[in-house]
Amino acid sequence: MKLISKYSKFIPYLYYIAVIAYWFTNVNRSEGLTAYPILLFGIPFLWQLIKPNKQLNFSLGIVFVCLSSYLILAYLSDLFNIVDISASTKTFIIYGGIFVFTNFLMALWMIRNSLKKAF
Repeated sequence: MKLISKYSKFIPYLYYIAVIAYWFTNVNRSEGLTAYPILLFGIPFLWQLIKPNKQLNFSLGIVFVCLSSYLILAYLSDLFNIVDISASTKTFIIYGGIFVFTNFLMALWMIRNSLKKAF
C-alpha cells in the first residue's frame, strides 16, 4: 500500500504523456514530419516526473482545468443535441466523454498534488 501511495502522485503526468504520445502517433501517420512539435507538449509533464516543481504543477493544473472545463461544455452541447450530429459520431461521443472527464480529474489531481505540503 505504501508503494501505491508513493507513486500515485505521478499518475496524472503519465496519463498526459500517454495522451500526447497517442496524439503524436496518430498525427504522425497522416502528416509525417509536421507532427513532431506535438512532442513539445510533453516536456512539462516529463519535467514534473524528473524534478517536481510546485509552481509548474499548479500552473499545469489550472491550465488543464480550464481546458477540460471548455471540453466538458463542448461535450455537453453534443450530448444535449444543441448541434446536430450524425449517427456515426454518437459512438465517438462516448469515448470523447470518457476522455473529457478523465482529463478533468487528472487536472484536479495535479492541483491537489501542488497544494499538498510535501510534494
